[in-house]
Amino acid sequence: MSQVQRRLITYCTNIHPGESWAETFTALATHVPQIKAAVSPGHPFPIGLRLSARAARELAAGQAASFAGWLRDEHCFVTTINGFPFGAFHGTRVKEQAYLPDWRSRERSDYTKLLATLLAGFLPESASGSISSVPVGFRPHLGADHHPLVRENLLEVLLHLDRLRLERGVDLVLALEPEPACLLETASDLVEFVERMNFPQSLRNRIGICLDCCHLALQFEEPAEVVSLLAGAGIRIGKVQVSSALRQRHDRRESLHPFQEPCYLHQVVVRRRDGTLTRYHDLPEALQRHRGENEEEWRCHFHVPLFVERTGEFETTRFFAEKLLPLLDRRVLLEVESYSWEVLPPELRKGEVADSIIREIRWLQERVDLISHQPA
Repeated sequence: MSQVQRRLITYCTNIHPGESWAETFTALATHVPQIKAAVSPGHPFPIGLRLSARAARELAAGQAASFAGWLRDEHCFVTTINGFPFGAFHGTRVKEQAYLPDWRSRERSDYTKLLATLLAGFLPESASGSISSVPVGFRPHLGADHHPLVRENLLEVLLHLDRLRLERGVDLVLALEPEPACLLETASDLVEFVERMNFPQSLRNRIGICLDCCHLALQFEEPAEVVSLLAGAGIRIGKVQVSSALRQRHDRRESLHPFQEPCYLHQVVVRRRDGTLTRYHDLPEALQRHRGENEEEWRCHFHVPLFVERTGEFETTRFFAEKLLPLLDRRVLLEVESYSWEVLPPELRKGEVADSIIREIRWLQERVDLISHQPA
């Protein structure tokens, strides 16, 4: 078995609409076998499972055993669950509602504990697993007076993860996912937050980061600095979401107009010539309000497929992932995430969704293969 085949590479199923378990399973049964056949025909295929709160409850209420049987039959397994979006995530206005309920809420902790219990039942023996989650919450919703409640809810989940470790021998990590306009925007925000929460040392290995390349590139972070910072702070990388953001010069910002849409937040960060950053919560706000200079660089939170590096109109931040991949421990799960596929401009949404996912995974597999054959 080659190094590429042993590397855990998957995609996040949040690209598929579905809020009930029946809808979620229909999407899995429709797409996963086709994708596995194309990218992992001779080896078990990991699934980056997205479960809404409703789907998780329905799965736990009597469908978990049959789903485990389906996984065995299809030679697949679940090693991570996306616990970020709690409710509806397609076909409606999501925007800042994507972060609710946030970590102030008992609903968030109860949901995450249920996901952990489900994952513990699906995780292969001796494998580690992760649950990605909101970066505490949308910054305008939160104040310092909320921190004690946030800590209480997070601590409850970490204790649950530790109980699962003791009772079932599973290694699970809660992976908070920094994102623009949230309490945790950058890797350093997460490191400082974990220190401020002062969780018991015995639980520190239960909390980590979901490192989203799109989100961190948007903040103009440098991959080597991120990896070094996390290692120095002892923060686990639960998984890496390999994704790209839009990138454009200020004088060509008009090319971003087609990416305005009513479903998701598309935060924008603009770097001025002096290196300072200006942030906007959504693309329409940035296009209307920002008065800058031509040399400024815009980066926009819109997950575009990895196989797109540039077009005649814009570039992407794929370079961030290309610089990050050689720095990662080979045991870290790599997860393609392009949930915004349905709202991409038509010229970037050619073919069926499975075809696009396959192209992204193949790009990532080829990149990892290239890295593995480079001299040390």
